Amino acid sequence: MGTTTRGGPQVMRRSRVREGLPFPLGATWDGLGVNFALFSASATKVELCLFDETGEQELERIELPEYTDEVWHGYVPDARPGTIYAYRVHGPYEPEAGHRFNANKLLLDPYAKGLVGEIRWNPAHFGYKMETGDDLTFDERDSGPYMPKCRVVDSAYTWGQDRKPAIPWDRTIFYETHVKGFTRLHPAVPEALRGTYAGLTTPEVVDYIRSLGVTSVELLPIHAFVQDSHLVEKGLANYWGYNTIGFFAPELRYAATRTERRGAASEFKEMVARLHAANLEVILDVVYNHTAEGNEKGPTLSFKGIDNNSYYRLMPDEKRYYINETGTGNTVNLSHPRVLQMVTDSLRYWAQEMHVDGFRFDLATILAREPYGFDEGGGFLDSCRQDPVLSSVKLIAEPWDCGPGGYQVGGFAPGWAEWNDKYRDTVRAFWKGEDGKLAEFAKRLTGSGDVFDRRGRRPWASVNFITAHDGFCLTDLVSYNEKHNEANGENNNDGHSHNLSWNCGVEGPTDDPEVCALRERQKRNLLATLLVSQGTPLILAGDELGRTQKGNNNTYCQDNELNWINWEGITDADHELIEFTRKLVALRNTLPILRRARFFTGEYNEELDVRDARWLTPSGDDMGEAQWNDPTARCFGLLLDGRAQATGIRRPGADATALIVMNAHYDVVEFRLPEIAGGNIWHCLLDTNVVGNPEVERFGSGDTYLVTGRSVLLFALEPEGEASVALRRATRALLRLNEQSAPVPSQPAEPQGQGGQGETVAEAAFAAGKEDGGSGEKTE
Repeated sequence: MGTTTRGGPQVMRRSRVREGLPFPLGATWDGLGVNFALFSASATKVELCLFDETGEQELERIELPEYTDEVWHGYVPDARPGTIYAYRVHGPYEPEAGHRFNANKLLLDPYAKGLVGEIRWNPAHFGYKMETGDDLTFDERDSGPYMPKCRVVDSAYTWGQDRKPAIPWDRTIFYETHVKGFTRLHPAVPEALRGTYAGLTTPEVVDYIRSLGVTSVELLPIHAFVQDSHLVEKGLANYWGYNTIGFFAPELRYAATRTERRGAASEFKEMVARLHAANLEVILDVVYNHTAEGNEKGPTLSFKGIDNNSYYRLMPDEKRYYINETGTGNTVNLSHPRVLQMVTDSLRYWAQEMHVDGFRFDLATILAREPYGFDEGGGFLDSCRQDPVLSSVKLIAEPWDCGPGGYQVGGFAPGWAEWNDKYRDTVRAFWKGEDGKLAEFAKRLTGSGDVFDRRGRRPWASVNFITAHDGFCLTDLVSYNEKHNEANGENNNDGHSHNLSWNCGVEGPTDDPEVCALRERQKRNLLATLLVSQGTPLILAGDELGRTQKGNNNTYCQDNELNWINWEGITDADHELIEFTRKLVALRNTLPILRRARFFTGEYNEELDVRDARWLTPSGDDMGEAQWNDPTARCFGLLLDGRAQATGIRRPGADATALIVMNAHYDVVEFRLPEIAGGNIWHCLLDTNVVGNPEVERFGSGDTYLVTGRSVLLFALEPEGEASVALRRATRALLRLNEQSAPVPSQPAEPQGQGGQGETVAEAAFAAGKEDGGSGEKTE
C-alpha cells in the first residue's frame, strides 16, 4: 500500500515555542515553563495540542521544532502545571510496513503523569475505517472529542517524615487487594471517599489491615487503563485494570479529588504516606507486557500512532500483524531500547517519586523474552539487576504467559521473587483429598527448593498463594466444584474449569451444619498451610472474612458487589476466621523456624548431629519410600529442628523446634508425638479443629494425639533446662490477641489516632519480645 500522510483538523497556531531539550521524556515543569519531549523514530512531524481546563476545547496546536536522537521536543514557556495537552503525530500510514501514523487521531503521551477525562468509544478512535473491518483503509475522522487528555503535573509534594518500611523478605506477608473494592462498601469510610486512594487512608481501614499482621499491601493495577469497548456495550466494566494506557499516571477513577491541578498523583502519594506511617509497604501490580490498543483491528490511542513499529512486537515477515504472546492482541517490545527505557523510567518514577516499595509484574515472562526466546539475562532483567533504584525494591514475577516457553516458574534471576502456582495447585489438591500428593506437598511446604534452591536464591523467592484475584476466592474454593460465571455474559465459557476445588458435598450456599462446619475447617486448613509454609505468603483480601464471589472464578468485569468486600455482612463465623488468621500470623512472626532464610533439606549434619527437617508417619517414625509412594497416605508430620544451622555460619540454631501435622484424611488419625533430643514437652499452639484461642495445652513425647479428620496442628517443643524465647513470645502474643480483637465495622472501638486502633499482630509479637527484655525484632 502506498505511503499516505494526511493532517488532522486545523486550529489557529501561534509561535511561542522554544527549542527545549530531548530529555527527560514527557512533559516536565521546571518552574518557568514546560518542556515537551516525545520519542518517535519514524514520525515526520509532531504537533502538541493544548486544551482548555476541561479538556473539551482544543485551543491551539504547536509543532515541536526540534528532532534530536529520535526525540521530538520543544519548550513552551506559557505552559503550567494543570495544562491539558495531547499529541498528533504525522508520518506514513503503511500497515504492511508496520507504520500506522494518522494525525487525525489524538494521542496520549506515553510519559503523561496525569490524565483528565475518560474515553468515550467511537469509530473515530480507529486509524482505519472500522466499519469496513479492513485495517489497510485510512480513517480521517477526528478522535479528539472522544479521547481523554494528558495533564501537566507538578511533582512537588511534602513527604515529611515518610520512610519506606523496608520489610525484610523473611517477614513479608502480601495482602492482595483492590483500591475500589476494599472500601466501596466500608461504613466507616465517608461516602465521597469510598473506592478511592483516599478511602484506603481512613483510620478504620488502616487499623484493620494492620491488625491482621500483614506487611505489604499489594494493589491490583492502578496505572491509567481503558474500559474495553466490548464490556461497555454489555453494561460491564474492566474491574481488575489489566488494560493499561498510561504507565506513569495513576488511574483517575480511584481519585476522590479528580479536579485538582495535580490530578490523582498527590492523592496517591498521600495514600502511600499513610500506609507507610502504619509500617505497611505498598506493592503495585503492573502491566508492562501489553497495552489497551489491541491488535491491527484495535484503536489508535497512543503508542500505535506514535511509533507502532518500535513499541510493539510485530510479525517479522508480516509487520501488519502483531505478535500476541499475552492473549490481548499485542505485546510490548522491550527489545527496543527506547521502550525498555520507558518501562524502567516508569518503575523508577513510581519507586522514587511515588515512594512505592515494590512491583508484581503481570505475565513477567514476556518482559524477559527476547526475539529468540526467554532469557533470564535479557535486557529488562539485566536493567533491573544493575539499577541502584530497582534492585533495592521488591520485584515479583508472574512467571508465565501464553507464548512459546512461557512457563518459567523458577527461571527468573536471583533477586526476584515469583508467584508459585505449583504451590497453589498442590496445596489445593492435597486438601481436596486427591491421591498421591504427599511427596509433592512436602516440597511445597518447605519452600519449593526443587524449583528455587539455586544460585543463592532463598525460600522467600517462592511467593506462596492458594487464592488470588484470578480464580476462586477461599470461601468459593470450599463451596463450589464448578465455576459459575454466567454474570460475565459469555455463557459460562470464560475462566478456568480446572480449579482443584471441593464443595464439601453441596454445590454453593447451604444451611447444613455439618457441611458449613467442614467448610470453615477447610478454610482454616488452607490458611494454616499457607502461613506455616516456608516462602513468602500472599493472602487475598477478604479471604480472612469469608468473602464470596458466588462461584465466579473470573470476576475481571464485575465492578459491583460480587467483588466489593461486604463489611456489614460479616457473620460470627467470619469474625472467628479473622481472629484465626491473626493467630496464624502471630505464630509466624514469633517462630522464626517457620520463615527461615535457608532451605530445609532433611540432610544429616554430622558436625552438629542434627537433621534440619524430618518427615514423620503417624506412628512417629521417619517416612520411608513405601510411605512416600503410598497414594492413599494423607497424614504426616514435619519436624523442623530449631538446633539446625540457621545461617551460613556453622553453629547450632537457637530457634524453637516445631512439629507440623497435616491430616487430609476424612477420619481421626492417632499421631504419636516424637521423642527428640533437647526436650520432651510439646505445646500445642494450633489445632484447626478448635475454634477460638483456647489455653495452650502441653503433651509429652510419646503421647498420642487424636488428629481430627481434615485438620492441621502446630506444636512447639519446650527445651530442657531453659525456657524457649520463641515459645514464650508465641504464647504471650496469642494471649494479647485474645485481649483485643480485630477492629471490623461491626465492632467499633474508640479511635486512638491515625493507624493506632487496638494492638496489631506485629505489635503483639513485638510486645512479647520486649517483655523478655529484648527487641521484638530479635530472633532467638
